[in-house]
Amino acid sequence: MNMANKEFATFILTYGRAKKVYTYETLKKYKYTGNLYFVCSTDDSQLNLYKELYKDKIVVFDKKKYANKFDIGDNFKDNRVVVFARNAVFDIAKDLGYEYFLVLDDDYTEFRYTRDHKQQYLTKSRKIKNLDIMFNSLLDYYKQTNAKTLCIAQGGDFIGGDNSSVFTKKLSRKAMNFFICSVNRPFNFIGRINEDVNTYVRLGTKGDLFQTICDLRLEQLDTQSNTGGLTEFYLDGGTYVKSFYTVLFSPSCTKINLMGNKHKRLHHSIRWNNAVPVILEEKYKK
Repeated sequence: MNMANKEFATFILTYGRAKKVYTYETLKKYKYTGNLYFVCSTDDSQLNLYKELYKDKIVVFDKKKYANKFDIGDNFKDNRVVVFARNAVFDIAKDLGYEYFLVLDDDYTEFRYTRDHKQQYLTKSRKIKNLDIMFNSLLDYYKQTNAKTLCIAQGGDFIGGDNSSVFTKKLSRKAMNFFICSVNRPFNFIGRINEDVNTYVRLGTKGDLFQTICDLRLEQLDTQSNTGGLTEFYLDGGTYVKSFYTVLFSPSCTKINLMGNKHKRLHHSIRWNNAVPVILEEKYKK
């Protein structure tokens, strides 16, 4: 499939970083040639600068239109968060005439392979040379599933190398940062922050399928090292508040736990056996 046709487009969600949309430069470096748009909101103080830099690639939406269309999980007033854009992009893609689309954040620096052709772990992951081929393959797979969205892993998922839980699973039920979606499989992201985790856990408990392919990975800047976007919100609220949103939405299968080895930090912890439906093997059939 030609990535520039009207079936598929890529959307970069960005806020307050008009001159620091790293994902855009990364897509060009990795030879993406398909349809591309920047999703901005009316409350962005840099909106005019975005329009000046990226011209007709800018799509603007109003957060107020989506304020009552999903469960935001609190009564706070700070809307410097991405959940509004994540939900608006379904309507944007439909209005522009695309059935399938990819949603990216604005801080990605690399796309890499995690496995070699023998399915072995790459201790030195290799850069992907052509994103058009990669996106095409992922889209073909997505069309054959009934998953709500299809994602690829993040560099941090592979701490522990070939012993990391994500690598040994091959497919994971999580869904973060990189979302292939369809306007015909709509869903709402929920929660002011940690919206991706809130959503794949909460909707997963209802039987919706969210998938991450672990053969591929993206690398991104540390959230709190890059000004704009969600950085200021995270600095104000902290990791504990962020992680606790998922506990609020799914208390039966999530909790706050310490994560890490030497430098531990508070983080959400999901008990997957309590979270999502599991298909039993045939050998257990009576």
